[in-house]
Amino acid sequence: MVKVTLKDGSVKEYDSEVTILKIAESISAGLARAALGGRIDKEVAELNDTVDKDSNVSILTFDDEDGKKIFRHTTSHILAQAAKRLYPDIKLAIGPAIDNGYYYDFDADFSFTPEILEKLENEMKNIVKEDLKLEKFILPRSEAIKLMEEKGEPYKVELIKDLPEDSVISFYKQGDFVDLCAGPHLPSTGRVKAFKLLSVAGAYWRGDEKNKMLQRIYGTSFAKKSDLDDYLNMLEEAKKRDHRKLGKELDLFSIQEEGPGFPFFHPKGMVLRNELENFWKKLHVKNGYSEIKTPIILCEDLWHQSGHWDHYKDNMYFTKIDGADYAIKPMNCPGGILVYKTQLHSYRDLPLRMGELGLVHRHELSGALHGLMRVRNFTQDDAHIYMTPEQITDEVIGVINLDDYIYKLFGFKYNVELSTRPEKSMGSDEDWERATEALREALEAVNLPYKINEGDGAFYGPKIDFHLQDALGRTWQCGTIQLDFQMPERFDLTYVGPDGEKHRPVMIHRTIFGSIERFIGILTEHFAGAFPVWLAPVQVKIMGITDNQKEYVKKIEKLLLDADVRAEVDLRNEKIGFKIREAQLQKIPYMLVVGDKEMLNNEVAVRDRKQGDMGTMSIEAFAEMIKGKIRDKSID
Repeated sequence: MVKVTLKDGSVKEYDSEVTILKIAESISAGLARAALGGRIDKEVAELNDTVDKDSNVSILTFDDEDGKKIFRHTTSHILAQAAKRLYPDIKLAIGPAIDNGYYYDFDADFSFTPEILEKLENEMKNIVKEDLKLEKFILPRSEAIKLMEEKGEPYKVELIKDLPEDSVISFYKQGDFVDLCAGPHLPSTGRVKAFKLLSVAGAYWRGDEKNKMLQRIYGTSFAKKSDLDDYLNMLEEAKKRDHRKLGKELDLFSIQEEGPGFPFFHPKGMVLRNELENFWKKLHVKNGYSEIKTPIILCEDLWHQSGHWDHYKDNMYFTKIDGADYAIKPMNCPGGILVYKTQLHSYRDLPLRMGELGLVHRHELSGALHGLMRVRNFTQDDAHIYMTPEQITDEVIGVINLDDYIYKLFGFKYNVELSTRPEKSMGSDEDWERATEALREALEAVNLPYKINEGDGAFYGPKIDFHLQDALGRTWQCGTIQLDFQMPERFDLTYVGPDGEKHRPVMIHRTIFGSIERFIGILTEHFAGAFPVWLAPVQVKIMGITDNQKEYVKKIEKLLLDADVRAEVDLRNEKIGFKIREAQLQKIPYMLVVGDKEMLNNEVAVRDRKQGDMGTMSIEAFAEMIKGKIRDKSID
């Protein structure tokens, strides 16, 4: 007798061992059709895997992340099989499922053109029609190496040789195609009917720039064709919203050949940036933060003491000053800690909240750089909070509430993850357990739903991550709250308690925007460049119909500028329709059109970039309306 406890807590009993598929069939025929795999206790399993003892079992569909991974990993094998059928001499590397799709890396002596991608897709359709079974088999390490050598797959051989001598290696066979893989997979290729190959990029073998550059084909797949169509439509819309394209069109920023990964902000981009930073500063003062600024370059010994040397040095830049070794900071926390140490602190001083818009530099591989989203220098909206152990929950809740306010202000929905101890970390199990439990308590105190992200914490402590959902439904990891018992220990931070003795404070490391640069990139795509009035680099464009209104246009400009409204005039000898279209393309929130009639009545004709013609109103009424929107930070 095997007892199976399902996700809803109900229990099913079977006379003997039973497959995941049979369990799904015993629940409902619909679930069996949608089932892609299962989870036996904590292990993800295939539909044909058996449950032979009392277990907790979940049936995975495309609605589950692990279900999507099974589906898309199988699609990557279909791609690899198609590639080998059409081009037998290419070499296979790896092909995992990723967020929103999958990829496969190939070593080929020709470039994958759009025409070749089309041929591959057609061959993938053939493989799906053939409905080939995916059959798992295992081999001892030596035989696995021999098999891959016989098939002429050097990258697979290298992967196997990196495994221990006593390893048992698993493979999957579908028709005449065999691939090294741990699985799990779908039972057959026929289940994958909605897929698309999207793009090709270069990728170093094993992510090491010293290795050969391979070609990576990206694709995606869905359980329903309608979902695939919706996703492809979203990608088309995303292209229109690409912050790199809009950044150029709106003259916000550029990336120059002289500084790959180091963004240049143009005047309009600086307006946007300064508005964000000024908003951040004022809000933090209201919430009890003091602002500090720490140096970009600090001595190398500091980074040994902080632990960054052991855990982060490959991402750091270094220099020498007066013969001594220095590092360009990749994070702001050690500098903030040195500020804390300049004074003795009492428990009455705590919590002490110090914020810093700190410029940091991190070495990123050239292939990973992406506009403002992945750069080599950026400004973190950092803050460090020093507190007593008793204050942890209240301080974490305070940061959560601040995050919530800011994200909702911009119209973002978000979800939350609690990330636990990574494999490479420092500190005792006891400290990590205390810190993780404290974050969990804070999340539950504010009834904020969250997922556990095992092993993805910072090297010095667990963290809460905020993933923002933009207008296209894409998610971006921005804010983080990291709870740290380790840095205070390493830097011997203390405060004097009520008992007159020295005690160790606890630290919170947190960001909300994440980085100013990346947040600007996210906002640009979220709003498609049509920023809310309070953020728009130019808030009002004033244009006359003829030269007769030139002085009147300048008068309106001065009135608005005096009211702290960012206004520009268009006095070119062009037709008014042309001027309006150009202002629309620049996504300026309001256009004021004036002719002789408006000038005579001391009025303006107002056009909203979304609503179009709003009619006429007095200059003073318009100024009050737009000032209200700026003051309220309305996002329309």
